[in-house]
Amino acid sequence: MHSYLDFETSVAELEGKIAELRAIAAGDSTVSIADEVKALEKKASKSLGDLYLNLTPWQKTQVARHPDRPHALDYIDGLITDFVPMAGDRKFAEDFAIVGGLGRFRGNSVVVIGQEKGADTQARLKHNFGMARPEGYRKAVRLMELAERFSIPVLTLVDTAGAYPGIDAEERGQAEAIARSTDCCLGLGVPLVSLIIGEGGSGGAIAIATGNSVLMMEHAIYSVISPEGAASILWRDAGRAKDAAAALKITAQDLKKLGVIDDIVKEPLGGAHRQPEQAIKDAGDMIDRELAGFTGLAADKLRSQRRGKYLEMGRVG
Repeated sequence: MHSYLDFETSVAELEGKIAELRAIAAGDSTVSIADEVKALEKKASKSLGDLYLNLTPWQKTQVARHPDRPHALDYIDGLITDFVPMAGDRKFAEDFAIVGGLGRFRGNSVVVIGQEKGADTQARLKHNFGMARPEGYRKAVRLMELAERFSIPVLTLVDTAGAYPGIDAEERGQAEAIARSTDCCLGLGVPLVSLIIGEGGSGGAIAIATGNSVLMMEHAIYSVISPEGAASILWRDAGRAKDAAAALKITAQDLKKLGVIDDIVKEPLGGAHRQPEQAIKDAGDMIDRELAGFTGLAADKLRSQRRGKYLEMGRVG
């Protein structure tokens, strides 16, 4: 059974009726429900399609945060073979909010770095809801430098509400760690492809998403601040998060128009959480295409393309 969002009430009712009919049929084999179920399934599919065709930015925010949405470790399990996780920043500690290591993507070596939110309460606490401390970003830098040393492309999976804002993180140089990670992305002499799979929140996301190519899942979001945070600052009212979401232009569709991202990975009907395997496969196909476009390019050309891409953003005239 799916976990429904508040705007999916009509779909929840239809799928609930389908489940009830199937339960009746399971208890009485003489009852024929095939035609009724087929009609309801068609109606539910249309209702779902209509809903997801016209999602508001706030509704997309809810989908991006859906608890059943595939996380970084799901993408790694689905796309990377022979994965060898690597831990620690070699300076202070291990940060479970950022996972990473070496593996093979469709036969080719790759370094993967991802922000992991966790799939259940225990995992969310372990991974700190995907909010990294400085040691997480320093681990990311260590992995990117390893990739450059051995001429291996880098794939990053972005999914965080933002970097961890705690006092201990600030004491250990959170801003400096984010800046150095972003700088490392810009200076890499190997291809870097980033995929925003859920939330791309502020500098916590940019620290590992400053790539040659930045992709977004269809219902992911990417912003300088959360809608709730923006509403609190602008209107002193977190309840106006819907207004902030619309104003911030945080959706994949808006960001592609603005030139902030390069392409959008279409999600299965009803979001990636409904068919995670299909969503991950489709993401893999686009990642493969993007990496192929950078294969064979010299380090200087990769750096130049990446820097030029970001210098062009927001330029007028």
